[in-house]
Amino acid sequence: MKHLRKNRKFGRPADFRKAFLWNLSGSLIMKERIRTTEARAKEIRPLVEKTLSRAKTDTLANRRLLMKTLTGKQVIKLFGDLAPRFSKRNGGYLRISKLDSRKNDGAKMAVIEFVK
Repeated sequence: MKHLRKNRKFGRPADFRKAFLWNLSGSLIMKERIRTTEARAKEIRPLVEKTLSRAKTDTLANRRLLMKTLTGKQVIKLFGDLAPRFSKRNGGYLRISKLDSRKNDGAKMAVIEFVK
């Protein structure tokens, strides 16, 4: 049964899926807008929002915690650019806009981006 199943598995093992989602999150942080499938966008949204909420309080502990999963450039952009921009906003940092289906396999596509 599908009761209490929270996360999508994407047909990948857990360690690969975890790395895949953090890699996609890092790309979103660097580019601020990415085009991906709707399922992937919905899956990385809580990751990035929690990461940005943590980055809003600039402490050494938060920097070290985020350095475990993100690269140095991503952490610098997060603390230096994105966190000050959203300092007055309490959540809801991302927007998911649905697009047409992909031609070759019919996957539902979406654009995930930071709100202005």
